[in-house]
Amino acid sequence: MKINVSGHHVDVTASVREHVGEKFSKIATHFPSLIALDIIISKEHNQHQVEISTIYEGVRISATGENDVMYPAIASAAKKLDAALKHRKGQLKANLHEKPVSTTPEIAHEIIQEMELT
Repeated sequence: MKINVSGHHVDVTASVREHVGEKFSKIATHFPSLIALDIIISKEHNQHQVEISTIYEGVRISATGENDVMYPAIASAAKKLDAALKHRKGQLKANLHEKPVSTTPEIAHEIIQEMELT
């Protein structure tokens, strides 16, 4: 899985990239069909905000985390993304196990009576 990390008013250092890689390694193993994560780390009004977005099974999923310190903000966003991905996975499994709608079969002699035979 490719992780794109960018910063807005924040320097993204090697240690930040390493921390992000550690936090999202669990998500990469649980959801192997994920191709990429886009992570934006920003700082406004002494609050660190982390926005994560990805596409999982055709649906765009995003999560955000905020904190005064950057690393807890990353952890919060990772936890929210994990919960959102698990929810989407559950929805997909529920769709597979839906019961089919039963319809009453048409009776052959009723169809024949409705037909105009000449």
